[in-house]
This record gives sequence, C-alpha cells and structure tokens, in this order.
Amino acid sequence: MKKELYKWQKQQLLPAVPAVSVNNYRSASSKALSDAIAEKLEKQYGVEALVVKADVSKYEDCEALVKAAVERFGDKIDVLVNNAGITNNCNWIDITHEAYENVINTNLMSFLHMTHLVLPYMINHSSKDNQCCIVNTSSVGGLTGVINQADYCASKSGIIGLSRALALEFAGRGVRVNVIAPGMIMTDMLRGVNQDELNALAATIPEGYIGDVSDIAGALEYLLTAPYVTGQIISPNGGFVLQ
Repeated sequence: MKKELYKWQKQQLLPAVPAVSVNNYRSASSKALSDAIAEKLEKQYGVEALVVKADVSKYEDCEALVKAAVERFGDKIDVLVNNAGITNNCNWIDITHEAYENVINTNLMSFLHMTHLVLPYMINHSSKDNQCCIVNTSSVGGLTGVINQADYCASKSGIIGLSRALALEFAGRGVRVNVIAPGMIMTDMLRGVNQDELNALAATIPEGYIGDVSDIAGALEYLLTAPYVTGQIISPNGGFVLQ
C-alpha cells in the first residue's frame, strides 16, 4: 500500500511530460563529467539534457544559464537544485577577504541568484496540484561550527535561513523549498584525504562509516515527491549531528 501511495505521489507531483534536465559546470575539469551525466540521462532514462557552462557565483552567468534553459525547454520550470559549494579550510586570522568572499559568493549568493531568477518560471504554472520544488544543499557545517571553516559555515547557515523564508513566502503558491544538509560524504573533497585521516573521520560518525552520494540522492528523491514537506532540513549524516 505504501509503495502504491508513493507511486501515486510521484505521478501527481512530477510533470506528466517528457523529462528534461539542465546541468551546469564551471571548470574545464567538470565538463567531461557533466557531458557524461547528460549522455547517461539521455541513453538510459530518455531524459533530454542540456549542459551549460556557468559560474553561478556571478549573477550574469546565472541569467545566461536560466535563459539557455528557457530557450531550449520553455518557460515552465518544475525543479531547481542548488548545490554549488567550495571551502577554504583556513583560520580566520590568515584568511584573505578575497578568499572568504569567493566562498560566500559561490556557496550562498549563487543560491540567491538562481532562486531569484527561476521562481518566476515556477509560480507561472505551480499550484497545490502541480507543485514545484526547490532543494538547496547546505551542510552539517550549517548546523554546527567547524574549525577553520567560518566562512563555509556562515554560507551554509545562510542557505538554511534563505530556504525557510522562501518556504513560508511561496507555500501558498505551490512552491516547496527544502534543505539537504549532508554530513561526511565520499566526494572528491574527501578522496584527497589520506587513508589514516579518512579512518579517523569515519570513527567520529556513530554509524561508523562515511556516506555515499546515493544517500544524498535518496534524500533528494524524497523531497521531490513529498507534498506536505516544505521549509525542512534533512541531514543524512550517520548520526554525526542530531537534530
């Protein structure tokens, strides 16, 4: 029964049109991965994909990204996932203002830019029966402090405040806004850590291991198909931070 209800929710909340996807990248090293993802989406899932180069820390690049999406697929946007993020890992005395401005611009201002530009294309067709979704990626760093990452934690906390405010503002207009705040997840950022340090990190997690990107994907799928969930924080972190 639960499985059938879940299928019904997905049918009701996800658009009954051929799925499309817009993925952006910034660096040359990310282009090949973005192209590979687009190819996989098209070949395995029948999703028409567009890949756009954009530095989302810059408003004009966000404008170009949204313009490219609308010109290719039309003026109705159902889902926005904001997940740009970088870190400095530097103490607050030695850090330069250019460095922490870069973190704030990338991690927080990009979210403001993209929601500001995309929301008009959501509310033009959203309703209680045709919900649109914004999912913003924060971090456990936004829930608790991290040494040598003051700018990172500030940006991730800001994402939570932004999301809660937008959730309240647009709840009556068919747009849900939620947050995923991952704990330690095996990404490129952690792959550069030596094995001893990685084991030490895992030992601090109650479940005893570092999460996988599939853990985040599962949280995202839930938020996209949960009609009564808005303004919430889901934190897949293995018990590292309890709310």
